[in-house]
Amino acid sequence: MTAPEHDLLSVVSIRADADLVWHAWTRPERVTAWFAPEAVVEPRVGGAFELYFIPGNRSSMNTRGCRITALAPPAPAAPGVLEFTWRAPDEFAELMNGPDELTHVRVLVCSEDDGGAQVEVTHSGFGHSAAWQQARAWHAMAWDQALGSLKQALETGAGELCCLPD
Repeated sequence: MTAPEHDLLSVVSIRADADLVWHAWTRPERVTAWFAPEAVVEPRVGGAFELYFIPGNRSSMNTRGCRITALAPPAPAAPGVLEFTWRAPDEFAELMNGPDELTHVRVLVCSEDDGGAQVEVTHSGFGHSAAWQQARAWHAMAWDQALGSLKQALETGAGELCCLPD
C-alpha cells in the first residue's frame, strides 16, 4: 500500500495471531502494556481513543478527546480496521491540536500465512509547511517506536512504553 506524499506509513510483522494484535489496540489494559501507561479505549465508533503518556496527568502529553471513527475486527478474508483522530504531543499542540487540525490514524491488522499478523499504520492529515514537516518527522519516529514496542510486547511479553517524556 502506498500513502499520499505527506502521509506516514509504518508497517511491522508480528509473530502473534491477528486477534491478539487486534486486542492489543482495542482493549485499554492491553494498550497500556505497549503504548502508554494510561489509556481510555472504548471499542466502538464514536468511542474514546485516549492515551495518557504521563500517569495521572490529564492536561498535557495525551490524546484526550480523540475518537474512534471506524472499527471492524479482523475476519478470515478481511483485515481488522481501526481508525481514530489524533492529537499531537505538546510541542506540536498549536499546529495540530485545534478542533479542525486533528490528524487521522488508520490501523490495519492483517493475518499472515505463517499465523502471524502484519500491522499497517497510516497517519494522515499533515500539512506542507516546515513546522508540519517537523511534526511529521517526529511522528514517523514515534510510530516506529510504538510498533516496535507492540511487536516486543506480543512476542516476548514485555513491551517498552513509547513516547514517554524525559
